[in-house]
Amino acid sequence: PKMKEDNCLHAALICLGMLCYSHAVTTEKLNHARPSLHGHHEKGKEGQVLHRSKRGWVWNQFFVIEEYTGPDPVLVGRLHSDIDSGDGNIKYILSGEGAGIIFVIDDKSGNIHATKTLDREERAQYTLTAQAVDRNTNRPLEPPSEFIVKVQDINDNPPEFLHENYHANVPERSNVGTSVIQVTASDADDPTYGNSAKLVYSILEGQPYFSVEAQTGIIRTALPNMDREAKEEYHVVIQAKDMGGHMGGLSGTTKVTITLTDVNDNPPKFPQSVYQMSVSEAAVPGEEVGRVKAKDPDIGENGLVAYSIIDGDGMDMFEITTDYETQEGVVKLKKLLDFETKKSYSLKVEAANVHIDPKFISNGPFKDTVTVKISVEDADEPPVFLKPSYIFEVQENAASGTVVGKVHAKDPDAANSAIRYSIDRHTDLERYFIINAEDGNIKTIKALDREEIAWHNISVFAVEVHKQHQEAKVPVAIKVVDVNDNAPKFAAAYEAFVCENARSNQQFTTISADDKDDSANGPRFIFSLPPEIIHNPNFTLRDNRDNTASVLVRREGFSRQKQDLYLLPIVISDGGLPPMSSTNTLTIRVCGCDSNGSLLSCNAEAYILNAGLSTGALIAILACIVILLVIVVLFVTLKRQKKEPLIVFEEEDVRENIITYDDEGGGEEDTEAFDIATLQNPDGINGFIPRKDIKPEYQYMPRPGLRPAPNSVDVDDFINTRIQEADNDPTAPPYDSIQIYGYEGRGSVAGSLSSLESATTDSDLDYDYLQNWGPRFKKLADLYGSKDTFDDDS
Repeated sequence: PKMKEDNCLHAALICLGMLCYSHAVTTEKLNHARPSLHGHHEKGKEGQVLHRSKRGWVWNQFFVIEEYTGPDPVLVGRLHSDIDSGDGNIKYILSGEGAGIIFVIDDKSGNIHATKTLDREERAQYTLTAQAVDRNTNRPLEPPSEFIVKVQDINDNPPEFLHENYHANVPERSNVGTSVIQVTASDADDPTYGNSAKLVYSILEGQPYFSVEAQTGIIRTALPNMDREAKEEYHVVIQAKDMGGHMGGLSGTTKVTITLTDVNDNPPKFPQSVYQMSVSEAAVPGEEVGRVKAKDPDIGENGLVAYSIIDGDGMDMFEITTDYETQEGVVKLKKLLDFETKKSYSLKVEAANVHIDPKFISNGPFKDTVTVKISVEDADEPPVFLKPSYIFEVQENAASGTVVGKVHAKDPDAANSAIRYSIDRHTDLERYFIINAEDGNIKTIKALDREEIAWHNISVFAVEVHKQHQEAKVPVAIKVVDVNDNAPKFAAAYEAFVCENARSNQQFTTISADDKDDSANGPRFIFSLPPEIIHNPNFTLRDNRDNTASVLVRREGFSRQKQDLYLLPIVISDGGLPPMSSTNTLTIRVCGCDSNGSLLSCNAEAYILNAGLSTGALIAILACIVILLVIVVLFVTLKRQKKEPLIVFEEEDVRENIITYDDEGGGEEDTEAFDIATLQNPDGINGFIPRKDIKPEYQYMPRPGLRPAPNSVDVDDFINTRIQEADNDPTAPPYDSIQIYGYEGRGSVAGSLSSLESATTDSDLDYDYLQNWGPRFKKLADLYGSKDTFDDDS
């Protein structure tokens, strides 16, 4: 039925278009009768009538309905020129957008047809150009003119939403009419023509919770006090319908998921009124006892709960913290428990919301309380000493078996087991003490010496008799009380010096004392001379009453020659009960002094040695000097006994290179031939090295014509030539190696003087003529001239 309805609508629109076309043609013909008004009248701004430029044929703006599906091509319109007499001499030509493809023209009648179905949403209009030409000559009869073919819109596009699914949030308990979200749909049809694109929104699903505004698509809440805890998510379907929502319009839908967000509208609530917990008395502070939890249906920060203890006899013994991950209150032990003292505790715990919404304060109070009862369980505890530590005193030199003190421990359990005591021997390695295992009495085993150890720190164990694993330990500090058992002595090894010219009653030294006993047994020292020398004629003693004493000269006229050393006994007593005393000897040396009393010389060896080197140091230095002298003498002796060489080179020019001459000397004429300076490589001296010390990769063939130079050649030229050959020969050894010069000197009347040759051959040559050669050959004359003498001696 809908297809039939669409065909009828298309037919009606075609008829309407034909009527418009006929009216336009009629109008154009009328206008043509009045040349001045030829063409369409178009109204401009403010009703002004505008005139087209004159043309010689009639046309109008054409319309064609989109989506036409009839069996025949759609007649768009007809072009007709006023010069067309109908005899067929005029030919109509169509060009422009879609000409020949979408739009075709009958060149005789001027009828334009659309050969394809048009879609306004794809293209709304086409611009074409029409021209009338002479059919025979194709000469244009009129200038070309443009016209427009508009595609007439029909309602062929349903509304479409921007998104297929929407998601929105709105707080729970929102007032009616609270905006949630706006949904928007679009229609591809022409909004300026008819109602094809006029949309109306409606809600298909989601009543009675939500509503939608028909014109804007805004979704709003429709019910008050919607509770998230009852229902959190809603699914709403919104429809958009064109044609203003009337019958026959097209529609589209979208889904909207609306979530209620949480607000703090529920207080926390404990599921029970009393919690029962238990904890062992052996638990340590910080140990968890149990957990409580108040339920709050809110989520996020609205469901956060903080716990606190507000009352109860266990407020000092327990504490509660909040575990925000599980929203639980954790009860923990705060102090040590004692089952024998108190067996149960009670706490009043409160749970309150952390964040409260003022809008819903009337729903409060947002807190709840619960009672927590905690029972203490008995535990097998180790013995407990009555004191955390003990301090005892005992006099030094006390007899073995003297009681030092007593420790006491008890079993805190109800069984009250018997206790046995022992000393940790790691703290009493010398075994000064022993303890009674039954009653805890500590006694000495051997005498104590305060001056050796003033405090003894030991540890005592207490163990239950029937439960050896239950053990306690307590530190015991034992102070050794001082007894006046040490006499005072000199504080140092005093050695005094007195001048020969000392005056009577002159003080020359001060002494002090030291006592190993405690200061209580020696608050002040008393210095005196022994009774037998109380009237000593040489020296006297004065007690300064500040634990020091001054020694004075009683007479004048001391002499080192008569006596250079005096020994003065001094008695020192302490202030203990009973007092202790000792006699100490002061060594006094007699020394020579100047008139001002400054020390000049003294027989006291220690004083002299302090001013210079010690005797041992002097002996060591002398011994080192003697040893060095002996080594030098031995070295010189051995050097003299060393055999002298056969040939001595006087003032020999020592060089790095060893040069061997394979010739015999030429006498006095060789002094210039063997100038050592000519043997040095001039290139090497200047820093230029013409060759490298590498092994050659090929054999060098000697140049032809190399033969020993004649005797007439100067030795300088001869040596330079050989040096040049050695430098340029890649097979020759490095230039630092030995070079051999096969040259024999001129005019020498003597034979070879080589010591090597004479050493290996038996020669009866007489060398006495060497004595006549002068002082330069004296050494050779001494060596070879006495040959017969040596043979005779042997």
